[in-house]
Amino acid sequence: MRLIFAGTPEFARVALERLRAAGFQIALVLTQPDRPAGRGMKLQASSVKQCALDMGVLVAQPRSLRLDGKFPEEAAAARAAIEAAQADAMGVAAYGLSLPQWVLDAPRLGCFNIHASLLPRWRGAAPIHRASEAGDTETGVTIMKMDAGLDTGDMLLVEKLPIAATDTTATLHDKLAALGGRLIVDALELAARGGLKLVPQPIDGVTYAHKIEKHEAMIDWSQPAELITRRVRAFNPFPGAAATLSGETLKIWGANVGLGTPPSGAEFGSILSVAPDGIAVAAMNSIVNITELQRPGAKRLGVADFLRGFDLRPGMVFQRRVD
Repeated sequence: MRLIFAGTPEFARVALERLRAAGFQIALVLTQPDRPAGRGMKLQASSVKQCALDMGVLVAQPRSLRLDGKFPEEAAAARAAIEAAQADAMGVAAYGLSLPQWVLDAPRLGCFNIHASLLPRWRGAAPIHRASEAGDTETGVTIMKMDAGLDTGDMLLVEKLPIAATDTTATLHDKLAALGGRLIVDALELAARGGLKLVPQPIDGVTYAHKIEKHEAMIDWSQPAELITRRVRAFNPFPGAAATLSGETLKIWGANVGLGTPPSGAEFGSILSVAPDGIAVAAMNSIVNITELQRPGAKRLGVADFLRGFDLRPGMVFQRRVD
């Protein structure tokens, strides 16, 4: 089977490699344009582009696929490449561009998307983050045949994955990427044999995983510890939960719900105790126990190592987030 593959980050690279290893012929790869990154802000190719070049596969990087949009020449060039690929199907994973109807109609069998949630829950841009932030106990991967809506297409395959109490977005990402890579191979093999069975998404249970914004990273200590620690896990590795202390913004990478409750009258965000295994901070009727944190420009450190270079004392107060 001849495929076009559309994807950009590491999550998609895993799927591309699995499809190639399964024997599919990758005729064309679509990925986002190179972006500036790192301290030098040099242009860097996406994980998918690097993988495709290593495979010797043709790569297209249009800024838009809309023929009537802001970049019609790039869209027209991409259309020519897609038509020349004569693909049976397109695999899509975290591509980052919406696909207009002419793209959806181009492959003979259609376009098949790897979505990292149990649809219709968490349609949208950040399903892994939002499932973790919401305290979901399970997530999974849905392979759907794409239509013009936002993650509204009929489902082909669905497989669940439990969310462990210690899972971060980073750990869930890796598990779901591996699962998605396996399921897209299964789905396209079914398509090749004419064995597709499409199931419409349920009407009930629709939620949207809105894009993560950097301003969400700042911890609001007036919230309960359970919610704060979920957000710490959800925002690891991006954008990283953060809190300001003595004018310095620290990244909080590890935290759990501490024992007991704060003393009466304790200010939200006040440090209650400092020990090598955790920093206890007052939250709403609860305590957050910080276990890993980072100063700007420094390494992520456990509390014991962090305390060797930063003087933390009970009574100091983390600044509250102001929305």
